[in-house]
Amino acid sequence: MAILEIREITSGYGEVQVLWGATLALEENRLTSLVGGNGVGKTTLLRTVMGLSKPWNGSIWFEGRDISHTPAHTKAEMGLVLVPEGRQLFTDMSVAENLEMGATPKRARPHFRRNLERVYEMLPRLKERKDQKAGTLSGGEQQMLAVARGIMAEPKVLMIDELSLGLAPVLVLGLFETLLQLKSLGITLLLVEQNVQMALAVSDYAYVISQGKIELQGPSRELAKNEHVRQAYLGL
Repeated sequence: MAILEIREITSGYGEVQVLWGATLALEENRLTSLVGGNGVGKTTLLRTVMGLSKPWNGSIWFEGRDISHTPAHTKAEMGLVLVPEGRQLFTDMSVAENLEMGATPKRARPHFRRNLERVYEMLPRLKERKDQKAGTLSGGEQQMLAVARGIMAEPKVLMIDELSLGLAPVLVLGLFETLLQLKSLGITLLLVEQNVQMALAVSDYAYVISQGKIELQGPSRELAKNEHVRQAYLGL
């Protein structure tokens, strides 16, 4: 059974429609990727699922419950967590303070110490920088902190928007390894990513979005072999 289902969602901004009946499902304890080019609706889909943009039509179901019009803070309390594009950290606060802010949902507070230990074990550079202001971190360290803050919220489903954007390849590899560690902890993941090759390499299942519609879907290994995906997205 899917833990998160997005059914025929249409959405947009003002009078501009971006999503045209997008449908996808996240199976529990699986890493699912949503891939596609710039401006095709990936971020809009995440914002709509999280409740930051309102769906025009369609429905969103989480653990068998219709959450289409549930406020974003309530969704976070339920265990649906978004790591947004652009990180959106509290730049004047320390690394440790940013992590504390991540643990604000009631369901996360009893697990604060355990999650903090996990974060520092998976991303030891953050422990080294825990007293440093977030705004002074490198781009890669800021992305680590954004993911770590999401982990502190005790997510059932963690959605990550553009994990690798603007980062050096060596840092990208480390962050993708962190995703696999999170999956091993039982966290269901939705990765929205422009780096199609890396996303397909680490995910179990993938959706290809184009012009606000899901164009293809299937096991990631099969999509990586698909001739259309290889030509259109991998340059092969």
